Formats: sequence, structure tokens, C-alpha cells
Amino acid sequence: MAVSIEDVEHVAKLARLHLTGEEKETIRRQLSDVLEHARVISEVDTSGVPPTSHALPLVNVYREDEARPSLDPDEVVSNAAWAVEHSFKVPRIL
Repeated sequence: MAVSIEDVEHVAKLARLHLTGEEKETIRRQLSDVLEHARVISEVDTSGVPPTSHALPLVNVYREDEARPSLDPDEVVSNAAWAVEHSFKVPRIL
């Protein structure tokens, strides 16, 4: 599928890009190549391939949610510039 200069200009306008004549021609060729490649790929017989959402099988990678020892709250805020009741205090921004 060939992309016209008008197509490139339309997309450039939507993207608010200023392109020179040489850039328009380069992008026209590149977009035409991409669309031609997509056309070739669409011709591949995938009738025996089940649809997937990912190329590799995925498994749940989460660990079990279990309580574990943590840092002491006093130790956590010990180096903080400001702390109030085991919480960091930061300057207001609004």
C-alpha cells in the first residue's frame, strides 16, 4: 500500500509537525515500507495457531501475602528531618 505525500502532510498536521519536502518524502517511503511489511505478515497462515495475549505462557508471579518482620517505626523515621507519630512530615505544597 502506497502512502501519498498528502497522507504524510495530514498526519504531520495532526501531530503538529513541520516537515520539509525531503522529510515528507522520506517518511512517505518509510510508512509505505511499514504498511507493505504488515500486508506480507497478514498473509501468513495462522489457522492452526491459537489466539494469545502474550507470546510466552505467564504464571502468577506474586508471592504469598504473609506477615513478616519489618523495620521498627522509630528506626524508620530516626534520620528524618521532621517526623510526627512514626510518619514523615513534609512541607505543604498547596
